[in-house]
Amino acid sequence: MLRTPTDETRLRILAWLKEPGPAADGVTADAVAERFSLPRPVAVTHLRLLEATGMVRTSRSAGRVRYHRDEMRIAEVARMFEKGW
Repeated sequence: MLRTPTDETRLRILAWLKEPGPAADGVTADAVAERFSLPRPVAVTHLRLLEATGMVRTSRSAGRVRYHRDEMRIAEVARMFEKGW
Protein backbone atom coordinates (compact mmCIF):
# COMPACT_ATOMS: atom_id res chain seq x y z
CA MET A 1 0.00 0.00 0.00
CA LEU A 2 2.74 2.48 0.88
CA ARG A 3 5.30 1.47 -1.67
CA THR A 4 5.07 -0.21 -5.02
CA PRO A 5 8.09 -1.07 -7.19
CA THR A 6 7.24 1.64 -9.72
CA ASP A 7 5.83 4.46 -7.63
CA GLU A 8 6.84 5.91 -4.29
CA THR A 9 4.49 8.88 -4.45
CA ARG A 10 2.75 8.09 -1.17
CA LEU A 11 6.08 7.90 0.65
CA ARG A 12 7.12 11.21 -0.92
CA ILE A 13 3.83 12.79 0.18
CA LEU A 14 4.38 11.58 3.76
CA ALA A 15 7.94 12.92 3.72
CA TRP A 16 6.74 16.30 2.44
CA LEU A 17 4.09 16.51 5.16
CA LYS A 18 6.84 16.07 7.74
CA GLU A 19 8.88 19.04 6.47
CA PRO A 20 8.61 22.34 8.30
CA GLY A 21 6.79 25.05 6.40
CA PRO A 22 3.41 25.19 4.72
CA ALA A 23 3.00 21.40 4.62
CA ALA A 24 3.32 21.25 8.41
CA ASP A 25 -0.16 22.80 8.70
CA GLY A 26 -1.67 20.22 6.37
CA VAL A 27 -2.16 20.41 2.65
CA THR A 28 -5.00 20.24 0.18
CA ALA A 29 -5.24 17.79 -2.69
CA ASP A 30 -4.55 20.71 -5.04
CA ALA A 31 -1.28 21.45 -3.25
CA VAL A 32 -0.21 17.80 -3.50
CA ALA A 33 -1.10 17.73 -7.20
CA GLU A 34 0.95 20.85 -7.83
CA ARG A 35 3.93 19.79 -5.71
CA PHE A 36 4.27 16.37 -7.36
CA SER A 37 3.05 17.32 -10.86
CA LEU A 38 0.09 14.99 -10.64
CA PRO A 39 -3.41 15.33 -12.01
CA ARG A 40 -5.70 16.28 -9.10
CA PRO A 41 -7.68 12.99 -9.25
CA VAL A 42 -4.42 11.03 -8.88
CA ALA A 43 -3.38 13.16 -5.89
CA VAL A 44 -6.79 12.57 -4.31
CA THR A 45 -6.43 8.81 -4.82
CA HIS A 46 -3.02 8.79 -3.09
CA LEU A 47 -4.33 10.88 -0.21
CA ARG A 48 -7.39 8.69 0.25
CA LEU A 49 -5.22 5.57 0.34
CA LEU A 50 -3.03 7.20 2.97
CA GLU A 51 -6.12 8.17 4.92
CA ALA A 52 -7.53 4.63 4.65
CA THR A 53 -4.34 3.22 6.18
CA GLY A 54 -4.43 5.84 8.92
CA MET A 55 -1.18 7.48 7.85
CA VAL A 56 -2.89 10.82 7.37
CA ARG A 57 -5.89 12.42 8.99
CA THR A 58 -8.07 15.18 7.67
CA SER A 59 -9.42 18.47 8.91
CA ARG A 60 -11.52 21.18 7.32
CA SER A 61 -10.37 24.75 6.96
CA ALA A 62 -12.27 27.38 4.99
CA GLY A 63 -14.40 24.61 3.51
CA ARG A 64 -11.42 22.68 2.17
CA VAL A 65 -10.12 19.31 3.28
CA ARG A 66 -6.56 19.44 4.59
CA TYR A 67 -4.39 16.37 5.07
CA HIS A 68 -1.98 15.96 8.00
CA ARG A 69 0.41 13.18 9.02
CA ASP A 70 -0.77 10.99 11.87
CA GLU A 71 2.51 10.52 13.70
CA MET A 72 1.13 8.00 16.20
CA ARG A 73 -0.18 5.70 13.46
CA ILE A 74 3.03 6.03 11.43
CA ALA A 75 5.08 5.04 14.51
CA GLU A 76 2.75 2.11 15.14
CA VAL A 77 3.16 0.81 11.59
CA ALA A 78 6.94 1.28 11.77
CA ARG A 79 7.00 -0.84 14.95
CA MET A 80 5.00 -3.58 13.24
CA PHE A 81 7.50 -3.70 10.37
CA GLU A 82 10.43 -3.75 12.83
CA LYS A 83 8.87 -6.81 14.47
CA GLY A 84 8.81 -8.58 11.13
CA TRP A 85 5.11 -8.21 10.39
